[in-house]
Amino acid sequence: MSWIMGRLDRRALLVGLVLAVGWSAQGLAADELELIEPGKLSVSTEGTFPPFSFKDAEGNLDGLEIRLWQEIANRLGLEYQPVIIKWESTLVGLLAGQFDVMGTTMDITEERQQQITYSDGWLESGGVLLVEQDSDITSLDQIEGKTIGALVASSWADVAQAAGAAEVKSYKAETDAIQDLVNGNLDGVVTDAIAAAYAIKQSNLPLRLVDEYLSHMQKGWGFQKGKPNLVKAVNEALAEMQADGTYEELTVDLIGIDPAPEAPIRSNL
Repeated sequence: MSWIMGRLDRRALLVGLVLAVGWSAQGLAADELELIEPGKLSVSTEGTFPPFSFKDAEGNLDGLEIRLWQEIANRLGLEYQPVIIKWESTLVGLLAGQFDVMGTTMDITEERQQQITYSDGWLESGGVLLVEQDSDITSLDQIEGKTIGALVASSWADVAQAAGAAEVKSYKAETDAIQDLVNGNLDGVVTDAIAAAYAIKQSNLPLRLVDEYLSHMQKGWGFQKGKPNLVKAVNEALAEMQADGTYEELTVDLIGIDPAPEAPIRSNL
């Protein structure tokens, strides 16, 4: 019962936040939202990183990012346009003005805050080590001297190196790293806890998680600096979705939990 009350308390706080902000996207003209193309919200995504973004059996995009952005665009009265782009090109693409928002899942870090404006934290998770079911690795200190896989240009490679990995192999897609692990070419893969749990659940592969966090973080969506109205509009829509239960409905259906941060990192506007 306590976790239910905690969720209700969080919703009450979010409702208060929405009311206290005193700013609303309602009534803003299309050009005031600082979009590349008025009326259309273009958002980057990989499409290959379940459960955040992937293609279903019919070839349609789905995932946590996709579901939330479809709802945000709808609430802002905009047409949602996903832009599929490789992870390592996402930040460059944003800064080059190829899309409005970096919807690709990305940790909020001080270094990145110097380059871009983040939304409020929209998801809380942590870095974990994924290993084969019969691996002799049972604790994180056993990473030392091992060959570990990680998504290219992500913070996971740094986490693995800091933990003492002898070699960190980079992969353009999370699925490729996991397949290399299954094939016996890696000792483990460092990745997001939610992505790892989803991969195990959906793939039925002989994999398991080591029962410790390597890191803990919140994830945010990225915007070019100098777009305050767009950032505020997205933050407002996100807060409303969390307050009215829509966020929980969209995420629990996919991963079984509500990953909204208890204390979101606020946007660096």
